Amino acid sequence: QVQLVESGGGLVQAGGSLRLSCVASGRISSIISMAWYRQAPGKQRELVATITSRTITNYADSVKGRFTISRDNAKNTVTLQMNSLEPEDTAVYYCNADIRTTLTLRVVNVWGQGTQVTVSS
Repeated sequence: QVQLVESGGGLVQAGGSLRLSCVASGRISSIISMAWYRQAPGKQRELVATITSRTITNYADSVKGRFTISRDNAKNTVTLQMNSLEPEDTAVYYCNADIRTTLTLRVVNVWGQGTQVTVSS
């Protein structure tokens, strides 16, 4: 069994910064890819950023130039640095990962519980 635990959400004024972290734990053989999604009230969950095991990154157009995703493979962590935050960034942010487990060597897709980010105007 594997799990993801996020931290770092909170309330910030527009123009401010927040840093989200996500730690994977459990029977992990390797982490193939990691990502951050977000879901605002009344909206569908959307992809924010992804990073592969070779640190190839991809961003939603709405966050390019403001958000940076990074990972530490030794610590099984992924981080989302969010700068120049806007009220439109307000959402619950979810960590997501494709993880190969040690028990079966199968790849499972895992979600974290989410962390709230609120940006005030």
